[in-house]
Amino acid sequence: MKIRYLGHSCFLLTESTGTAVVCDPYDSSIGIEMPEVRADAVTISHHHYDHDCTAKVKGNPVILDRETGYELPGVEIKAIKSYHDDEQGTKRGENIIFKFSMDGLVVCHLGDLGEECTSELIEAILPVNVLLIPVGGNYTIDAAMAKEYVDRIMPDVVIPMHYRTKGINLDIDKVDEFISLFDGECEVEECGNEVELSREHLDGEQTRVLVLER
Repeated sequence: MKIRYLGHSCFLLTESTGTAVVCDPYDSSIGIEMPEVRADAVTISHHHYDHDCTAKVKGNPVILDRETGYELPGVEIKAIKSYHDDEQGTKRGENIIFKFSMDGLVVCHLGDLGEECTSELIEAILPVNVLLIPVGGNYTIDAAMAKEYVDRIMPDVVIPMHYRTKGINLDIDKVDEFISLFDGECEVEECGNEVELSREHLDGEQTRVLVLER
């Protein structure tokens, strides 16, 4: 499978036979322009302008924005209810975590997760091979809480998202603090804007942190 980073919290996931899913497409008002892509489905973690710009996705995709499962050719999608804040949604509402089973891997997109790391949520999320996790703080969990999620989920691969990059005008942190928390602990790689992963890339012994560029 291929994972292409489109910026902010948006990814294009492509299964080996071509089935494609876009996660959390964003509006250009965040300061950067999302490239137009085609997909069979779009997942929306919550309806904020930086996560639900479906107009950028071509191909008449199915829109998934609620807590329900769905199947596409070669792809199984599971949705998990969570919160956008640490007060059970009273500040920013709910957030949907999406899990994708494709090509023998389980990819988990945490959306704008804002709640603290609990045993109940970890149990609902597991197992995970590839974790797409917000790290910028303010509107989501911050670097320290993201690291706690990583330590408890123990995925094979971690890809940070929802952090400040060149052009983004949101009040969120850069990725640096999150990366610094792994100093000497595991391998951190910069990988361009796309990676191709299969089970043979995963040794099950150590987490790899992949920082993708838009």
